[in-house]
Amino acid sequence: MLIVIGGLPGTGKTTLARLLAARIDAVHLRVDTIEQAIVRSGLAQHPVGPVGYVIGYALAEEHLRQGLTVIAESVNPLAVTRDSWQSVGIRAAADVVEVEVICSDPAEHRDRVTTRSIDIPDLPLPDWQQVLHRDYEPWNRDHIVIDTAGQDPQESLALLLNRLEHPGGR
Repeated sequence: MLIVIGGLPGTGKTTLARLLAARIDAVHLRVDTIEQAIVRSGLAQHPVGPVGYVIGYALAEEHLRQGLTVIAESVNPLAVTRDSWQSVGIRAAADVVEVEVICSDPAEHRDRVTTRSIDIPDLPLPDWQQVLHRDYEPWNRDHIVIDTAGQDPQESLALLLNRLEHPGGR
């Protein structure tokens, strides 16, 4: 299974992906980690363009073909990136579940963005204005939405696990 987790910076998607990966014994593939490794190699500077996603697609497909469950986590802001993750699942004959993580409370979201710490060395984090003005297309197909506003991470995880176990409730 390929679980694609997307959402704006500061919504809680990395925390949720980490918790989910530990709970279901899945590979957590993080596009930010891939992109920062490319920058550290000296081959590119931020923003690196589509290369981080392209590498992520290849790694996800390889892991899926090995029978592993993969959680692919990134902002995933465009229909083309979402379609590409779907194509990975199709090529690997794996089920694909898409999850959009949001924080519906603007004050809480802003606080998260402005107070979070860097967990990938030297990764530049966007400020609140960059998050607000980021190109982020609406999702155009059925997907799970997890609103992390006013919840602790374990509550969001419980909600996601419930939605994964009962897909008709999307």
